[in-house]
Amino acid sequence: MSIRPYRDIERRKSRQIMVGSVPVGGDAPISVQSMTNTLTSDAGATIDQIRALEEAGADIVRVSCPDEESTFALKEIVAAAQVPIVADIHFHYRRAIEAAEAGAACLRINPGNIGSEERVRDVIKAAKDHGCSMRIGVNAGSLERDLLERYGEPCPEAMVESGLNHARVLDDNDFHEYKISVKASDVFLAVAAYHGLAEACDAPIHLGITEAGGLTSGTVKSAIGIGSLLWAGVGDTIRVSLSADPVEEIKVGFEILKSLNLRHRGVNIISCPSCARQGFEVIETVRVLEERLAHISTPVTLSIIGCVVNGPGEAAQTDIGFTGGGAGSGMVYLSGLADHKIDNDKMIEHVVRLVEDKAQEIERTSGQNEAAIEPVLSAAD
Repeated sequence: MSIRPYRDIERRKSRQIMVGSVPVGGDAPISVQSMTNTLTSDAGATIDQIRALEEAGADIVRVSCPDEESTFALKEIVAAAQVPIVADIHFHYRRAIEAAEAGAACLRINPGNIGSEERVRDVIKAAKDHGCSMRIGVNAGSLERDLLERYGEPCPEAMVESGLNHARVLDDNDFHEYKISVKASDVFLAVAAYHGLAEACDAPIHLGITEAGGLTSGTVKSAIGIGSLLWAGVGDTIRVSLSADPVEEIKVGFEILKSLNLRHRGVNIISCPSCARQGFEVIETVRVLEERLAHISTPVTLSIIGCVVNGPGEAAQTDIGFTGGGAGSGMVYLSGLADHKIDNDKMIEHVVRLVEDKAQEIERTSGQNEAAIEPVLSAAD
């Protein structure tokens, strides 16, 4: 019996577009985005939230533009942001034109409510004139009336048809800088629609389970839906939709990518759920370490295991590890090897320092490697 390599994910081949400075599709890293929930017309509050999302690692941030006050504020918001800004447009096609003029990197439009093809052509012209890409954002809850009449209810076939119909309008107007999403709150419906879309076109695909719920339930639904699609190779950018602080969406998005070995950011803590064998308070220790290490963006692996049953084995696979022992102390592992013991009450400060030092070492080594490669590339040129 042959066993398929268990860590191999072959990504679907899509064409690549640019969302501002961020490449989406092709061989580009899968990007993570979120959406502000402040009033866009309140530029200061919106910029503050974008700052928090940037610090969490957001590659792209979307803002809603429901009125003229919002698109007026967008120019200030775009100028202050360090990541590309996507303008979310529903119903009022003129808001899309205003957003393009204000400097949005991408326009998100919904085929079910943007209006006639003539209005879409006006939006396309604005996107071309101002260097915007576009996202065709199909939602199960707002499909076009004719599709609902024909299919009877939201279904994968109707959602894919909606996206492709709108893509055809863009293609017919010689506009190809677009990605497509087919979102639903039902995981089965969304996943089936995304698979259909992936087979039907080569456009980059934006993944999401829309209106997934609160932090816990929404994280679970998103991990199942988005995770299964990514595992199948489908998806070029993701947004986790949570009724929670938008920063949590970025955190969950990166955790999904980490778990599939598709992208790494920050400290990946491998920890046990704890039991009667634990040599220290695992749960509280992990909670504190997550807070203390949240500022690190460099990928570092850390194992925190309560006892020697699995501790040494997990530590062998991580940059830094701590395994609980007896008599109030445990073993510290460096690069997979047992290195020294330390008292439990000193462990948190010690581990934080080790992780920070490791992150600096990785950054320094990475910088040296890039400097060594550059002269070779220059010579080749």
